[in-house]
Amino acid sequence: MRYSELARMLAGVSQKMLTQTLRSLERDGLLTRTVTPTVPVTVSYELTDLGRSLHELTRGLRSWAQEHMDEVLANVERYDTAKTELP
Repeated sequence: MRYSELARMLAGVSQKMLTQTLRSLERDGLLTRTVTPTVPVTVSYELTDLGRSLHELTRGLRSWAQEHMDEVLANVERYDTAKTELP
């Protein structure tokens, strides 16, 4: 994906934070950064094999969170209510 595409997808994330995070992921070997000398310069990012393997794991975590979110929120509400009712 191009940098601008990532920035649009992650609306609300500052340019500085996105740049720092992408550099860190590149350093860790999770993605590659390609600069194409156009006007303006085009920068694109692609997951490495290592990054794709991590993506598969996080998809499972995301699926679990979506499946159990209502239960988690109900537990939070029950806990918070019990805490405010204590003397």
